[in-house]
Amino acid sequence: MSLPNPADLIRQMAVDLRAHLARRAITEPRFIGIRTGGVWVAQALQEEMGDTSPMGTLDVSFYRDDFSQNGLHPQVRPSDLPFEIEGQHLVLIDDVLMSGRTIRAALNELFDYGRPASVTLVCLLDLDAGELPIRPNVLGATLSLAAHERVKLTGPAPLALERQDLASASAL
Repeated sequence: MSLPNPADLIRQMAVDLRAHLARRAITEPRFIGIRTGGVWVAQALQEEMGDTSPMGTLDVSFYRDDFSQNGLHPQVRPSDLPFEIEGQHLVLIDDVLMSGRTIRAALNELFDYGRPASVTLVCLLDLDAGELPIRPNVLGATLSLAAHERVKLTGPAPLALERQDLASASAL
């Protein structure tokens, strides 16, 4: 099975997101990308939609429920939200939805900044491996992978998807 082209997914996601926002009568959404791949997808999506408003970025490392097991990742950077969260319509964007734990962590962090009017979840890929009841409102594609496989987004330009085999990586 070949992986989809991220540029094609972004184009369709822009169409779907416009329709979703129109149905909900949201005219001034605030875009927030989850580091790192979600920021890249958010930038590409904003560009495709012609939206030039400031974009927020979240680093959810401290909000992960596996923080005590995995420790601090050396690439942790502060979140940057250049707008109020309280009462805003947020578009939260991530690259790959797997267990749902990153999205849960992102929501926890966002609510520490205030109570948004709504949160629309947008994901490039759903790996259909959810551990939590979290589903995107706008989705590029769903992939079902073997337990030893993962997908990684590389970028930021161009965006590309790579299949990774954890079984062969651990054998090295």
